[in-house]
Amino acid sequence: MVDPASRKFYVDSMELMRDGGVPFLVGGAYAFARYTSIERHTKDFDVFIRREDFPKAKRVFEEAGYESSLTFPHWLGKAFKGDDFIDLIFSAGNGVAVVDELWFDFAVDAVVFGVDVKLIPAEEMIWSKGLIMERERFDGADVAHVIHAIGDRLDWRRLIDRYAHLWRALYAHLVLYGFIYPSKRSQVPAWVMDELGARIADETKSPDAKEKICYGPIISRQQYLTDINKWGYKDARLQPLGNMSAEDIALWTAGIEVDGAK
Repeated sequence: MVDPASRKFYVDSMELMRDGGVPFLVGGAYAFARYTSIERHTKDFDVFIRREDFPKAKRVFEEAGYESSLTFPHWLGKAFKGDDFIDLIFSAGNGVAVVDELWFDFAVDAVVFGVDVKLIPAEEMIWSKGLIMERERFDGADVAHVIHAIGDRLDWRRLIDRYAHLWRALYAHLVLYGFIYPSKRSQVPAWVMDELGARIADETKSPDAKEKICYGPIISRQQYLTDINKWGYKDARLQPLGNMSAEDIALWTAGIEVDGAK
């Protein structure tokens, strides 16, 4: 369903990265289709790279006549030629799902546009999508569909470890999953629900956290600004608790107005 010109652009881009020694993984709609058999036809082409490889990717593309930009230094760059572009992703907008060696260690072989490639692992897909709960975009259905398709083959321990102290967000998706698919609840192993349920029980019996922190901005960059700017909550994205600097957060917040104008 991709027009021939865009298809050629994507193929050429992948070959440039491969020939230029830039390790990459394909994500987005192409990885989602591989895991769920649900196809989406978009003009977005998401490529995941390590942050330290962006300068090399930028040089490779510009030497081939592309333009490039570091759109958001903490997570996203772009390479484009005419109307076509690819997203060079090395984290998530909230700074959490940083592309590291494990993404490549557990990548999945696939063919995209006739090119042999590696896809982002399903666990990392759930990790990044499970923390997107914007007013205009909620990726919970994607999480549910991945679990529905391959939950019995997921590395659940690694997935829980990926969420780390943000495990409540994963548990919320798993509770919803059982609501959505009562006949497929076994796709989530019982020990996973038992372990996370026990954590909930322990926290419920414990006193409230002493520090006034809001984790809302991790799942939505817009809907919890009042909490941070007016109610005195600390932003959980901010270093050292999170991975973002004050400058990263300011730039990412300013992008709300730009995206809203599209």
